[in-house]
Amino acid sequence: MKDQPKQDINCGLFSFFAGAGFMDLGFEKTQGFETLFTNEYHNPFMDVYISARRNLKIPEPKFGYSGLDIRSYLDSFNSSLLKDQVTKAKNEFDLIGFIGGPPCPDFSIGGKNKGKEGENGKLSRTYIELIIRNKPDFFLFENVKGLYRTKKHREFFEQLKLSLIENGYYLAEKLINAIEYGVPQDRERIILIGFRKNILEDCGVRLNGAPFLKSFQWENSTIYSQKEIFSLNWPTQEQFEKNSSKPRPNDIIKELTVEYWFNKNNVSNHFNSIHHFQPRSGLSKFKMIPEGDDLKKSYKRLHRWRYSPTAAYGNNEVHLHPYEERRISVAEALAIQSLPKEFIIPDHISLTNMFKTIGNGVPYLAAKGLAQTIMTFIQQMNSKELEYAEVISQ
Repeated sequence: MKDQPKQDINCGLFSFFAGAGFMDLGFEKTQGFETLFTNEYHNPFMDVYISARRNLKIPEPKFGYSGLDIRSYLDSFNSSLLKDQVTKAKNEFDLIGFIGGPPCPDFSIGGKNKGKEGENGKLSRTYIELIIRNKPDFFLFENVKGLYRTKKHREFFEQLKLSLIENGYYLAEKLINAIEYGVPQDRERIILIGFRKNILEDCGVRLNGAPFLKSFQWENSTIYSQKEIFSLNWPTQEQFEKNSSKPRPNDIIKELTVEYWFNKNNVSNHFNSIHHFQPRSGLSKFKMIPEGDDLKKSYKRLHRWRYSPTAAYGNNEVHLHPYEERRISVAEALAIQSLPKEFIIPDHISLTNMFKTIGNGVPYLAAKGLAQTIMTFIQQMNSKELEYAEVISQ
């Protein structure tokens, strides 16, 4: 990597399982990153990705959009094509990174739980194999906490890490919560980040002990600590009152509340404000559920002055508006994922696909925070600030 000022480092990204592109957007809005290639198999999600970026005036990826099944990149023709693109990118950019979050239902405690043998679970191994074959300078892997905390899934996770280590990667991992980055949502995800050994050595990082990056500072870009957040006296449940007004409690963090983000994104006037499911029945049930009652599997009513539970809008999960007799709108779901208000989903996309791609996405501010953490680490490497930072076992 070139020895140059911090602000001049340019990293090219290959994005897999891109969905609507929330994670890509977080990187793109962080100085030094450019998306060169985007892969998303589900056509409606790719339509959202392309449309949203045009609306945000973000240039198309240099190597374009791919709707192929990621497994096809292990076949000879497509494998050669991808390798050629990575090689070209390495000649133009200081560093090349792969970023992606393979589909997670097979590792989710509330999902299919089939693990590595499930059709979605197998895609995690495919993604790791693509990293090993193409040798990007760094990578990011994102998945649900079940992969990290469930014993049988953890064994698979350890196998993936071992494969990466055997192929020259030094790793850092953390179970993050998006709320620490300013997202109004309690959402835990496992993040695995890796850098190739030769990149670290070229920058003078001393590689002693086991291949784990002690010097990777996860807290560099967080805004709050979970301990601080969850120690506050957040409101619990209150009687549902249609179109009511309630004063904000003084001893909470307003920037982490649903109401703050609804106002911030002006959701009532957002393009996607009209996009929400209309109940065919059960409206009376909507009226009975208290504001803030989000402990059930389904029919969770958000509290205006509290953060949202994990944005999951499939598998019969129904999230209700705090003070209206309806489910939340697409505009409100986007706000809960901390997207800028300029991010819109075109109205030809079905409601099911709108909510599915929102729920699947990495919250924008969390992605932006992770991108900044990676860039800070790269800048420290490049300026020799990590020269004496040992890499030791976690």
